[in-house]
Amino acid sequence: MIKVVIAEDDFRIAQVQEQFLQKLTGVKLVGKALNAKETMQILGECEVDLLLLDIYMPDELGTDLLSKIRENYPTVDIIMVTAATERTMLETAIRYGVCNYLLKPVTMEKFVETIEDYKKKKKLLSNSEEVDQTLIDRYFGISNQSTISQKDLPTGIDRHTLKKVKKVMEELRGGISIEEMGEKIGASRTTARRYLEYLVSINICTAKHEYGIVGRPERKYYCIE
Repeated sequence: MIKVVIAEDDFRIAQVQEQFLQKLTGVKLVGKALNAKETMQILGECEVDLLLLDIYMPDELGTDLLSKIRENYPTVDIIMVTAATERTMLETAIRYGVCNYLLKPVTMEKFVETIEDYKKKKKLLSNSEEVDQTLIDRYFGISNQSTISQKDLPTGIDRHTLKKVKKVMEELRGGISIEEMGEKIGASRTTARRYLEYLVSINICTAKHEYGIVGRPERKYYCIE
């Protein structure tokens, strides 16, 4: 469960953000602050994973808070939600390692997309004790369908087939077996297994054994959200 704090001096905007958060799973609002002082107080009292931080607050700029937060609460992730369009504000936020920067007014779709992206990145790191370049590229958004070239893939993995397999996985919610994947992409069981296991190896999918109707364990694959 990701614990979130909203730091926003306009209670109406804070309420809207709270409503947006309620549409997400795996997220819990643990506090709301109306100013910089309350923000630091909540961070000191609560266990917080993510801070949604406004810049223009009545007692102190959110950007001026960044150094204090980094010094006292270095593990707290920060997403700026602000009307500030000055380049210097963005540059300051980037230097202090903010996860994202949202300009008001923020649509529900953009807000949810941003938090979901944060969740995926956090889960990606938590699932791996060691990292490789593929995982790092995924975290920083470098490798996507348009940038993956054949030379980046291991022997036996074709870029176009991989794209088909990933598309099937992204559209599923209940998991898929090797046989089912083979049918969907028109390939043999061996080929389907090879691609599914590759997606497991780069932390796009996870696999678990489940018991079917006849009681025999079956390996099923799920897309990591």
